[in-house]
Amino acid sequence: MEMFKPVYIDGTDIVLLDQRLLPQEERWLRINTVRGVFDAIHDMAVRGAPAIGITAAAGMALATMESTEHGNLMTALRQAGEFLKSARPTAVNLEWAVNRMLDKAASECEGKGREECIALMFDEARRIHEEDIAMNLRIGRLGGELLPEGAIMTHCNAGSLATGGYGTALGVIRGARDAGKQVRVVSCETRPYLQGARLTTWELLRDGFDVTMITDNMAGYMMSRGMIQAVVVGADRIAANGDTANKIGTYTHAVLAKRHDIPFFVAAPWSTVDLKTPSGANIVIEERSPDEVLFCGGRRIAPKGVKVFNPAFDVTPASLITAIITDRGVFKPGPGGVDWTQG
Repeated sequence: MEMFKPVYIDGTDIVLLDQRLLPQEERWLRINTVRGVFDAIHDMAVRGAPAIGITAAAGMALATMESTEHGNLMTALRQAGEFLKSARPTAVNLEWAVNRMLDKAASECEGKGREECIALMFDEARRIHEEDIAMNLRIGRLGGELLPEGAIMTHCNAGSLATGGYGTALGVIRGARDAGKQVRVVSCETRPYLQGARLTTWELLRDGFDVTMITDNMAGYMMSRGMIQAVVVGADRIAANGDTANKIGTYTHAVLAKRHDIPFFVAAPWSTVDLKTPSGANIVIEERSPDEVLFCGGRRIAPKGVKVFNPAFDVTPASLITAIITDRGVFKPGPGGVDWTQG
């Protein structure tokens, strides 16, 4: 089956699948402004750390187009970069992609005409997309060797829809199948935004997998009954010590996996590893609108006046992680954290 790509650059337009509408509707958005890119990231039309990074990179290319005078280009790009980075603060790939595009402009646009600079920036954004797919394929191959056969549980969506294509956590599951292993998938629904129910099941069924959906609070029961052989999840930011921020609920699954002696894997591109952040305690956790919890399918499910706490992510300590699978290798946290030179 041809690799599915949820975002791509068409000329100077960014085309992305509106993931808010899945699985009921497959609608593609065509975006040609920096504000449109911000809205797509902030409102989760596009989501998943690598896919956000790719979209932001293309947004920086659009910012080059929107700058009116070449002499003010870097000032305009820095302002656009800060604006885009504010869309979702937890995912490190967003900041990484914006900074890479700023470095590209600073090093190669000086002395060049505006049109040539625009072309250079769009080429760099496309390169980031191509590199992401290549990294995912390598993550899938390395991780596929580690997964056992049987039922593999995942949380949220870290597949093609969250990346440039192929996926990280789901890429590992695809890699296991490509290696000839008999695997089936258990997808947690992932409250409150239901990425597992809406997105993971959609793309896995599309790809011919045997997939079963469960509510998030069923995982412990299944683990206690020997119905889960491994857990693999993605990541939005990995601190220098190996602590990992991922979709809210991941930490709970890691604790349960540790209790039942089930391997717990994290899969992410190297760009998600943030060596400037010492530990998970230093990761800024995004808090989202109470409406995501108060409403489901457009219907209110809680009484008016109730307070809501809605963090989008939690942090899993490195001590609960069996291995971190990246395109640079597999890293196994030890008592002192992760030695990133030993992948």
